[in-house]
Order: sequence, then C-alpha cells, then structure tokens
Amino acid sequence: MDLRIFTEPQQGASYADLLRIARATEDAGFDAFFRSDHYRAMGGTSGLPGPTDAWTTLSALAVQTERIRLGTLVTSATFRLPGPLAIAVAQADQMSGGRVELGLGAGWFEAEHTGYGIPFPPTKERFARLAEQLEIVTGLWETPVGGTYSFDGEHYTVVDSPALPKPAHPVPVIVGGLGPRRTPALAARFATEFNIPFATLDVAAAQFERVAEACTAAGRDPAEIVRSAAHQLVIGRDDAAVARRAETLGADREKLGDNPLAGTPAEIVDALGRWRERAGITRVYLQTLDLADLDQLEIVASQVAPQLV
Repeated sequence: MDLRIFTEPQQGASYADLLRIARATEDAGFDAFFRSDHYRAMGGTSGLPGPTDAWTTLSALAVQTERIRLGTLVTSATFRLPGPLAIAVAQADQMSGGRVELGLGAGWFEAEHTGYGIPFPPTKERFARLAEQLEIVTGLWETPVGGTYSFDGEHYTVVDSPALPKPAHPVPVIVGGLGPRRTPALAARFATEFNIPFATLDVAAAQFERVAEACTAAGRDPAEIVRSAAHQLVIGRDDAAVARRAETLGADREKLGDNPLAGTPAEIVDALGRWRERAGITRVYLQTLDLADLDQLEIVASQVAPQLV
C-alpha cells in the first residue's frame, strides 16, 4: 500500500517548513508528498506567516527532492485558467523529472475566494468548469508535438493552441469526492486515481462502487483507477501517546473510531487492512497537520509501512 504524506500549509507554514517535511518524507521512504491548494486558513487559525501557492511550492520542491512524487489534493478549478494550469503542471513535472501528479476539484471554500478576489460561481457552474478544465488540460498534454488543440465549451474556448509544453511523463490525474453522479462520471472519463477524503468505510465503499459502475458504463475497466483515501494522522506508540497527540491536534480521541489512521501502529495496520479488503484501496494520504512533529512520520515508516507490503 502506498503511503503519502499530505499537508495543509494554509493552516500556517512557510516554504522552509514544507521543504523540511518533504525531505523528511523522502528520507523516511514514503511514496509521495502532497499538499492542499488553499489560500486561507480554516477553523480560527491565524495561518501565519500566510498562504503559499501550491504550484510555486511544488515547482521548488521538484528541484529540491529526488525521489518522492509531488502533487495537490486538490487544486481548485476556480483558481487558475486551464491553459496556464496545464503549463504550470507540465513545467513542474519537467523540473521533477516526471514525478508530478494533479488532483483537480471544483473548489468549495468561499471565504478564500472572496478574500483574494477570486470569482466563486454557484456549485453547478463550478462543476461545469471543472469538467471543461479536465478536458482541456488533458487534451493539451495529449496533443502530439507539432499539432494544435482547440476546444469550444460553455466556459472556456481554446483556439489552435500549440499545446506546449509537454510533461516529462504522463501526469496522473486525481479526481475525488462524495458526489453521487457527476463526480464518478468525471472520474470514469479522466481519472488515473479516485480519492475519498475523510469518510467512513461504509461511505467510501459505496462511492468506489459508484465509480466502478460509471467506468463500466463508459466502457472503461474499473481496475484502471487507483483507489485511495485521505485521513488525519493521529498516531502514538501507545494509547497514552495517541491521546496526547490527539489533544495537541485538537482532535477528540473518542470520535476517531472511523479514522483508520488514528491509534497505535497495530491498530492502524488492522484498520487499513479492513479498508483494503472492503474498499479496495491501495493508497492512503496521511494528513499531517503538525509539520514540526516529524516523530509521527518515523513511527509510521518504522512500525506501520513494513506491515502493509
């Protein structure tokens, strides 16, 4: 099972903080380092020293790491126009030697839009824009060198684009969420991976089944899509350590029962085994909120990862 570190730097992190944990991620043997794409802190946190741009960060990390894969969970389609997004991601992929992945979603956090002058259309329009962006970004990358790409949509028009630059390698596209119809349909068309964040096992299993049905309806083998989940990491070597870390993170230990990444190493291994058996996941994103607490990465790397091979 792939284990990926997933950070939320809008809650308060400098680039130096992110570089430190990305390098720790690599040194510990994790598969990838991902970050959210948000411009404003949540939950009453100050967010100091302020937000960092996801693709600026990942481009820098591309040349300051060597092995780990790098990506977003997820980029908001409201933040960037599809052509410039395709260019930025392709360039980051070239800089990394082909280690970049793109998670792309519709966007949901209105306050970060109004706080930075970003238009925030209604839900239906945001999903329509997401569908067109997926079409355009993948279309630009897949156009043969020397050819041109055009697209005439409701929200975006592309005319005779040279469709450059190209990524160093095909960029995996991650789609995710709990929407029962549009989201599985988009995944069936565009996704390399489908991610379900912060859901119970029952909810996740049902959503993965919807994605499989959408793939079958579209004439695609459901097995082509990687199944993944994201949860908050609350780990400790014993129950007392778990409780202390939960308190530090502001999490209620008694309400973490549905979180397969909360508990002792043995408890987490057992829980992930149940998720793998029932939901078919082969990849997990470990939401790491305390970026200064590198000990939690060491515990996972030494006591959890070896049991999930």
